[in-house]
Amino acid sequence: MEAPFNTPNDRPAPASRAPTLRSKVTNGRSHFVEADGRGPWARRWRDVLAELLYELEPRGADLLSEGQRQLARRIATLAIACERMEGEAADGREIDFIAYGALTDRLGRALQRLVALNKRRSKELKDVAPTLAELLEREAVP
Repeated sequence: MEAPFNTPNDRPAPASRAPTLRSKVTNGRSHFVEADGRGPWARRWRDVLAELLYELEPRGADLLSEGQRQLARRIATLAIACERMEGEAADGREIDFIAYGALTDRLGRALQRLVALNKRRSKELKDVAPTLAELLEREAVP
């Protein structure tokens, strides 16, 4: 019996497809599929996301897994939703504290997942290259 068509092994990696066949989000040209991303909350969202990504990997977000980047995006979204509600409360308006509590709880859980994923990935990518001291020691041995 033949293997089913379109299994993961049959499909090319997303990055190997032509840029014109990928979305702006996949190509890194936009954070959003439809929104223009120019409003104040979109700018704040990008700021929060950039801080999260830098905290995870100071050498560049391209070194993170897709899962890490996806979780960071969700965390940024939850964070600005909480910030919006906090702004409303500070302005003296009523807010839904049940919704605020749920968002805060989900934000905390998402952060825990991201930290756990980052720790697991760090173990997988542990640098096994020799240190400068080890290289110098090897050179000194006759």
